[in-house]
Amino acid sequence: MADKSLNRTEFVAAVAAESGQSQATVSAVVDSIFSVLASSVSEGTKVSIPGWIAVERTFRAARAGRNPQTGEAIEIKASNGVKISAGSKLKAAAK
Repeated sequence: MADKSLNRTEFVAAVAAESGQSQATVSAVVDSIFSVLASSVSEGTKVSIPGWIAVERTFRAARAGRNPQTGEAIEIKASNGVKISAGSKLKAAAK
């Protein structure tokens, strides 16, 4: 696991410094990116930025499970999940 982490405030400050834009402008852009990402995924549209990241909605079928406390059999409902895949540039940066 990574020893360091970058929270949203630090991320916005770093992008603002790199791009020469104000932190308010960068923050608004980050909010817009995640808003478009969330609405696209909720509609079932795959969002792909080649070389960097791909995000898509996945379907999980209903299945049988067990309550870990009682051992009782339960039925887990069908649901949707999210799959995030790293692209080649992001994978290369992690090496």
